[in-house]
Amino acid sequence: MDSPNDPGINERIARCVRDLRATRGLTLDALAARSGVSRSMISMIERGAASPTAVVLEKLAAGLSVSMASLFGTSSEDTPADPLVRREQQAQWRDPQSGYTRRSVSPPNWPSPIQLVEVDFPAGARVAYETSRRENVLHQQVWVMEGRIEVELGDQRHSLHAGDCLAMRLDRPLIFSNPGTRAARYVVAICDMSGV
Repeated sequence: MDSPNDPGINERIARCVRDLRATRGLTLDALAARSGVSRSMISMIERGAASPTAVVLEKLAAGLSVSMASLFGTSSEDTPADPLVRREQQAQWRDPQSGYTRRSVSPPNWPSPIQLVEVDFPAGARVAYETSRRENVLHQQVWVMEGRIEVELGDQRHSLHAGDCLAMRLDRPLIFSNPGTRAARYVVAICDMSGV
């Protein structure tokens, strides 16, 4: 299992970004233009030489027309599709900017339009995803398990408490924040119908 600080997760992200860019026939310059991430940063990420933030990964995901959760998977050559992934096998990653930790709960490479992610969100943390332009629209639901979070989608603001669930289309800028004094934990369900 990768711990949130394990450099192995950066190698997995590097491989996914490289593979997705190659599959789409994009040069580094083309992906930089589509994502708004500099060519040098993409090159560093693809070499596993950088620990990208969640904001950078979301921009890359939008430029590659995938969900951010897809960047944490493994390539099909490495792992056969299996409908079961044990908790100890689920990839974890910590955003170096906000400190939030995400666990990829869904089985890697399983052919499904649904991906599940578990997030531990520290008190006072804030992550602002500016990306609203995507070739394919993603649907997402956020289910709060513990604590409280604020979600801003475009000009709509939602205060979510334990047990609350918010459904949304990812077609506008999105901001997650934890205004509380304790960490929050929530599950994100992402649906990408473009590959179905």
